[in-house]
Amino acid sequence: MRPGKVSENVLKRSVLKQVKTKAKEIIYGAGLGENCAVFMFPENEQSLISMHQNTTAGSECASLAIHKAANNLAAAAARPAAVELSLLLPESFEEERLRYIMEKAEQTCQALGIQLAGGSTKVSRAVTVPVATAAGIGRRIFSRIPKARPGQDIVVTKWVGLEGTYILAKKKEQELLRRYPAGFIKEAQAFERWLSVIPEAATAVKSDVCRMHDASEGGIFGALWEFGRISGVGLEIDLKKLPIRQETIEICEFLQLNPYELLSGGSLIMAADNGFDLVEKLAGEGIAAAVVGKATDNNDRVVMNEDERRFLELPKSDEIYKIETD
Repeated sequence: MRPGKVSENVLKRSVLKQVKTKAKEIIYGAGLGENCAVFMFPENEQSLISMHQNTTAGSECASLAIHKAANNLAAAAARPAAVELSLLLPESFEEERLRYIMEKAEQTCQALGIQLAGGSTKVSRAVTVPVATAAGIGRRIFSRIPKARPGQDIVVTKWVGLEGTYILAKKKEQELLRRYPAGFIKEAQAFERWLSVIPEAATAVKSDVCRMHDASEGGIFGALWEFGRISGVGLEIDLKKLPIRQETIEICEFLQLNPYELLSGGSLIMAADNGFDLVEKLAGEGIAAAVVGKATDNNDRVVMNEDERRFLELPKSDEIYKIETD
């Protein structure tokens, strides 16, 4: 496609035609010549905005950026309502792939119950892979979730490394099939169904949970470090209690990646006075979760592996960047 804004015909048939989900909070949104979306929230509610950019997932970039923006809002106890999406595409990009990106984006919005309210689509010589930027808009009653406190249980939902495993299983399928059965790879490619943390965040808020933080770049190790910093507590985490799927272990071993430093979108970290009660409530909603450790009254953020102690560090570059995924 030519550099600059995509043509009106391409915009109509491959972008706007895919946008179907509507949210009651949006008065009007995406459309030809519409440069602003108009939102209406009740007076007693706050409006929250979260932005995320994805460059690692090729044609899945928009759907994963939307998931991350929505997850950030959910972790802040907000209900995601809409998203603005910006796409920057390389010249070599074909319209068929653009249509697929928008179809996936709309499917994600429909699954999350949010509206794709607007955005922009441009072609640029400055990029070699598609770049998706999603700005999520959410609403919540005026409130603030308290910070974690020393002595509280630390709970992690679902499994670490979900997002990275999903991307790798899609992009490295042919390589992986040389070692693993097709059914094994297909299951990893189906991890997309677990990438939203909106359900567990909603259950947690009703259970008087304290601080929540959605895991993403830097993996669970990076997310735990960030969780401790924003809460002002130390952490003592049992490595063997961190929930992880066998597909993640196997794929990371094959590609020589650390699964605990791999994209972990789909996992939510929470602090609770009684983490086991929270795990039970989540199980009642069909959501897997585990108590993985405790918050402490110092600044040490430690992962224990039997007698071995590892101090968590500032989040590093995610393991996904070691792999060419487009």
